[in-house]
Amino acid sequence: MLNRRLTGFGTTIFAEMSALAAETGAINLGQGFPDTDGPEAVREAAVRAIRDGRGNQYPPGPGVPELRTAIAGHQLSRYGLRHDPDTDVLVTAGATEAIAAALLALVEPGDEVIALEPYYDSYAACIALAGGRRVPVTLRPRDGAYHLDLDELRDAITDRTRLILLNTPHNPTGTVLGHGELAAIAELAVERDLLVVTDEVYEHLVFEGEHHPIAGFPGMRERTLTIGSAGKTYSLTGWKVGWITGSAPLVTAVRTVKQFLTYVSAGPFQYAVAEALRLPDTYYEELRASLRARRDLLADGLTAAGFTVYRPAGTYFITTDIRPLGATDGIAFCRELPRRCGVVAVPNAVFYDDTTQGAPFIRFAFCKRKSVLDEAVTRLKRLAP
Repeated sequence: MLNRRLTGFGTTIFAEMSALAAETGAINLGQGFPDTDGPEAVREAAVRAIRDGRGNQYPPGPGVPELRTAIAGHQLSRYGLRHDPDTDVLVTAGATEAIAAALLALVEPGDEVIALEPYYDSYAACIALAGGRRVPVTLRPRDGAYHLDLDELRDAITDRTRLILLNTPHNPTGTVLGHGELAAIAELAVERDLLVVTDEVYEHLVFEGEHHPIAGFPGMRERTLTIGSAGKTYSLTGWKVGWITGSAPLVTAVRTVKQFLTYVSAGPFQYAVAEALRLPDTYYEELRASLRARRDLLADGLTAAGFTVYRPAGTYFITTDIRPLGATDGIAFCRELPRRCGVVAVPNAVFYDDTTQGAPFIRFAFCKRKSVLDEAVTRLKRLAP
């Protein structure tokens, strides 16, 4: 009964692994959600909005003005990107809806969309829904990290290419594209007259290097849609408040589609996220320091357990290679792991077109309490050869 464009898309790996965690009582380091809630002041702002009757009925389709103004202010103060809150900002039901609406708005049937592989699974589904053809450019592990081959990216562009779908900081590899790489991508986009949709939801979770929005590079202002989200930055993933910023024509196109998806969502939470975006720099510094410490705790534990570890420069995920443990099939390994040592991870193979490319790699999330990670490390050490 399923639309043929979604043939091959079943239950997401996140749902499968979370169900396995619940069934076995394992520690869930698969799905990327924190096990503590975001700042109390932000949560109280949501309570206050509900009590004051703000957002309990349909908010404006583009998002409440307070949040759109806060988003524009964030982009200006952080990155020097100037946006009109009334025309250049759109609030969405999380980044997932932003991705879907952008691709449905901008991709015609038969258009090619370049995506960095491994990719978040909704990218593939949304490209398929739009009738586009996915063209993967693979990030490859080398010297303890994953790297983009710019020549491979250039070779992937054809006369049918419509759009480059970026993700930096990158899930699942933790790669943060550098200034030089982004400058080269921007030059390609301008040279070949391509649109860019860039998923930057982990922008504040960078431990090495620096986050550079590609929208700020020469020639990119009018051809880029930037996606952000409150869920990862403020540990409030259930609120599903995301946004898109870009030039008015591009944002208008996406808004046309978005109004027929959710129309609006998360009314009271929008007011609270507007307050969150004005938190002092110390909040972000403490968040990064806390996550960096948890990254190192889990990375060291995984290394001791026998995995090859690719320590991420950003996000809150660690990719590992299982071959030192005598295994090559990450999907089978992840399905067995909860019963072997009481921990759940996610196989990276599901994020690849060619699953053999990702077969020996699996991903762990470290956005959990230190006590949970300590226990997970203890359990994982049972795997050590």
